[in-house]
Amino acid sequence: MDHNPSPRHIRIEDYEYKLPEEHIAKYPVAHRDESKLLIYNKGEISHDTFRNIGDYLTPGTLLVCNNTKVIQARLNFRKSTGAHIEVFLLEPAVPHEYELVFQTRQQCTWVCMIGNRKKWKEGNLSQMLTIGTQEVELTVSLADSGSQSPLCTFSWSGGVSFAEILESAGELPIPPYLGRATEDSDKRTYQTVYSKIDGSVAAPTAGLHFTPAVLHTLESRGIERAEVTLHVGAGTFRPVKSEEMEGHDMHREYISVSRETIRTLIAHGAVATAVGTTSVRTLESLYYIGCSLMGNPRLSEEELGIDNQWMPYDSPCDVPPVDALTAILRWMDDNGTDTLRTYTRIIIAPGYKYHIVRQLITNFHQPHSTLLLLVAAFIGEDWRKAYDYALDNGFRFLSYGDSSLLIPSGE
Repeated sequence: MDHNPSPRHIRIEDYEYKLPEEHIAKYPVAHRDESKLLIYNKGEISHDTFRNIGDYLTPGTLLVCNNTKVIQARLNFRKSTGAHIEVFLLEPAVPHEYELVFQTRQQCTWVCMIGNRKKWKEGNLSQMLTIGTQEVELTVSLADSGSQSPLCTFSWSGGVSFAEILESAGELPIPPYLGRATEDSDKRTYQTVYSKIDGSVAAPTAGLHFTPAVLHTLESRGIERAEVTLHVGAGTFRPVKSEEMEGHDMHREYISVSRETIRTLIAHGAVATAVGTTSVRTLESLYYIGCSLMGNPRLSEEELGIDNQWMPYDSPCDVPPVDALTAILRWMDDNGTDTLRTYTRIIIAPGYKYHIVRQLITNFHQPHSTLLLLVAAFIGEDWRKAYDYALDNGFRFLSYGDSSLLIPSGE
């Protein structure tokens, strides 16, 4: 099989468009499902209200949603000098598993970003918290201080869980481009109604438009829903700074997929409508993980992770998607697990061949972003037509903005 065209030499300046400040949604609409919905259907564009999305989905469609939950990942400390230090949690280091780190009751270590780093070279920072009826002292120490993303070890008293620590001391990290402080309302509006697995530092925003009523309507119309977990990292906001994509390193994100979801995908012929770019990255990564297992079924869970962001282009796979997913099921049987837990650094850009995702529900993304490249890989140069339409028709952009349903030609 010929290799997919590599996006290494894509020039990011070709993915520029003018986004006026007034089109960036600083707050969500009052009711989630009253956001606008752009429908791109094989080159034709129209718009509606999100609550009517079921009118554009065929009965039997499988929606795949990301059930990750945004954690209160921003912690603020003050030094004795009065200097403010922000410690932003990126991913757990000890214990490494998301499921375990939030249950720890004395100490844990995270990879972090440090705000006002020059003011904190050494020593510990601490603060007192009131959790329930007890006073708890939280202390953080800085390791490998020369690293861009250093390790920070948190220790605390009182026997409470780290989840309780974050609930008390943490702040929900809304996107930096909103240009405002987190408000109490964000704790509700910056989570999907089906969020349940703690771990993200940013919301899978395509899912923010769904309400229980919309989900019920879709179910009544014979549209099935499955869930995956991808913990969204801070890298999702990182614009491409290099002139060509070859100079951009994709961030690692952790994924978790149940046996039930794999079976549901197979039952639907490995064809899905993805809710959000994070669901896309998870589903398409599953395909390449399955391809790896077909070549070597004895890979460990760590070895299954996609560490080479160019894998789809350097080592393309032409096996049927159902076969790739079936290989994952066999691996799960052999390893006695009902959940696949691994990671991905896959980059999806023009030149990528989609294997599982046939339709995409997504918001409108920043210029010069890998998310925009993913959309361009899905509908080609028509991304410009869709974005021009959205700007001309008063759509709201980015995390709290409006939505789109993309159905490429051939579907």
